[in-house]
Amino acid sequence: MRLTVVQLAPFGEDGGLVHFVDTAFFEDDPDRVGVAVSGGGDSMALLHVAKCRSDLSGVPIEAVTVDHGLRAEAAEEAAMVARYCADHGIPHTTLKWEGAAAQGNVAAAARDARYRLMADWAKMRGIGGVLLGHTADDVAETFLMRLARKSGVDGLALMEVRFKRNGMRWVRPFWQQSRAELRDYLRRHDVPWVEDPTNEDETHDRPKARKALAALAPLGVTADGLKDVALNMLSARTALEHYALEEGHRIVKREGGDYLIPERPRPPIPPEIERRLWVAMIQSMSGAEYPPRKSAMDELQHSLVVGEKHTLGGCVISKEGTTIRFAREVSACGGAVPMPDAEQGVVWDGRWHVRRDPEALAENGPFLVRALGEAIKEVPDWRDTGLPRTSLMATPAVFGGETLIAAPVAGLQNGFEARIVADLSSFLLSR
Repeated sequence: MRLTVVQLAPFGEDGGLVHFVDTAFFEDDPDRVGVAVSGGGDSMALLHVAKCRSDLSGVPIEAVTVDHGLRAEAAEEAAMVARYCADHGIPHTTLKWEGAAAQGNVAAAARDARYRLMADWAKMRGIGGVLLGHTADDVAETFLMRLARKSGVDGLALMEVRFKRNGMRWVRPFWQQSRAELRDYLRRHDVPWVEDPTNEDETHDRPKARKALAALAPLGVTADGLKDVALNMLSARTALEHYALEEGHRIVKREGGDYLIPERPRPPIPPEIERRLWVAMIQSMSGAEYPPRKSAMDELQHSLVVGEKHTLGGCVISKEGTTIRFAREVSACGGAVPMPDAEQGVVWDGRWHVRRDPEALAENGPFLVRALGEAIKEVPDWRDTGLPRTSLMATPAVFGGETLIAAPVAGLQNGFEARIVADLSSFLLSR
């Protein structure tokens, strides 16, 4: 049940913020809501508004803070949030991540760790969705950073306002509000917050983008304006996804676990639509969260022009006459997965569901599912499938110890079946 105008009226100018949190999940409201709180101004404002809404709606909230260990101040910031929550009757949890031990792209590792840790926490607490405190300033800064990386429509499009990740729902109710507006809210309600010193450290991209945004203001380039541009880009991306989906249904064929697409579709399709189809095929096979870089896609196209096979994102792409085949790379397939219940089956390599037909008389387990691999030598009729040997080697097979029991895609059913559950269509739409 949504808050009424009468319930929102006492909040005056703050009623809009309460309304945004109240409608964050549309009509599918979780029974329990999580709030991600770092201690910064944006998340503290979100926590305060979420508590106001909770008191009126009766939907309980819990707060969570991730101490990433990247700054000495992080532990005290988490403690500040904990004290505030204790004073206001909000259950709070601090999650630890040893960020100091991370290597490579630490910022990306920290982001992934935060989502993973918070998702696991939310599931354990019976929380159905988590609120995030990103603002219009975050949208604008992200836009500038991606512009610097020469991103296309997808990269410049508005960040997802509602999305799923790590098996949890996430929403950003304040994506239209400015950082300054939320600071004013905090001052009006005497809510404490901390300023992250890395926000001024120009060895990081976001502070650089923040400074660049201030420099662009005299030209009329503002955070609010870039937010609108990002929204326009989202509209354009949605249209491109629509037409890519239509063309995918028309020209992409599946053989076993492979995808086939004409080298030169008739009638022709725009290069951007073709690129989206290629990327979707690679991602649907590999399960990769992010698409290959443009430079990697350019290398793939060059290899196909000169008639060479190319490996990218755990896939082998090759040209067969006037057709391009996208196949799974055997060495990139997932490892062995136990099948405790043969009739219920298991998901293997992120896209195959393997199970035993309840009506079939098959051997008893225990069973393991792994790539068929060199065991294809034990499948006498695999050539009858018409599929390449290397493609079949990357399909699921059922083993009892080292003994091959079934290779459903290669023609050795023995009471088992395997079907694709990672549909290409889902990779052509925003995920």
